[in-house]
Amino acid sequence: MPISPSDSFGRPLRDLRISVTDRCNFRCPYCMPKEIFGPGYPFLHAPQLMANGELVRIARAFVALGVEKVRLTGGEPLLRPDVPELVRKLKQELRVPVVALTTNGWLLEKAAPALREAGLDRLNVSVDSLDDAVAGRLNGQGFKTTRVLRGIDAAAALGFPIKVNCVLQRGVNDHEIIPLCEYFRDRGHILRFIEFMDVGNTNHWSAAQVVPAREIVARVAAIWPLKQIGPAYRGEVAARYRYADGAGEIGIISSVTEPFCGDCHRARLSADGKLYTCLFASLGWDVLGCLRAGADDDELARYVARIWSNRVDRYSDERANLIAHGEVRAKIEMSYIGG
Repeated sequence: MPISPSDSFGRPLRDLRISVTDRCNFRCPYCMPKEIFGPGYPFLHAPQLMANGELVRIARAFVALGVEKVRLTGGEPLLRPDVPELVRKLKQELRVPVVALTTNGWLLEKAAPALREAGLDRLNVSVDSLDDAVAGRLNGQGFKTTRVLRGIDAAAALGFPIKVNCVLQRGVNDHEIIPLCEYFRDRGHILRFIEFMDVGNTNHWSAAQVVPAREIVARVAAIWPLKQIGPAYRGEVAARYRYADGAGEIGIISSVTEPFCGDCHRARLSADGKLYTCLFASLGWDVLGCLRAGADDDELARYVARIWSNRVDRYSDERANLIAHGEVRAKIEMSYIGG
């Protein structure tokens, strides 16, 4: 069994994001715009996807190399009916210390009990607006945010720790910074604002639409004084700020204006079993193909270790320079590998 690898910059492999499906019931313009992902889009078919057993075997190779946290993503992971069983295997068979799931929340109210019983540790739920009209535009389907909020309440009642993710875009939903803070601080959930990122090739990203982290903090602090606090664990992507009155905290994920590539130790596995070493990567390595070709567990681990050891990704650190020189990279779509 290979030792736990570090990449070219000395960053260890500790966090694995697994997309369990490339399909979603939302059509958020910053992730899966409906003009691109409409009828006829070539989503993956069942034989192309990792089966539950294959996914567990691949995850075992990552755990053997030092992964301590597995996050299930999509698309929308709750569209896959065997997710609770997958959670159970990750917790009971592989003994993964932390298994989390990111969801748009539309199916959460019904799914939460099975996820809790299976041993899921925590949830991240996307809420980009509290206003039904704005939310409907942002999810691309006209869906009301009230159903998502019910799902959050149902999960919280079962004891789930919940973080709420909000992708901010100037002129779209940045007017809701304060209402969102007020709503979720009253309910004891951590709200994390995410700068609009140039993930993929279809979301019409513009730097003018980015609401910088410093501005977000200033706008919140003008209402509720904040105190910056340290990360909860090494490699945490969100800068954390605690309300001075003790009513919880917010987080800011600032990939654009304040990159955090220097301590990134996240690998991403697409639903068809390809390994991507960066959210902004264009090339993936076929781990599922390696497994289906007959690799045993040790061979899978060695394959992953070689890939990680050669990792040089630091796109967010390089973004400004690339844009200044007019360099355009084709990047994998977020809906294919999750956030």
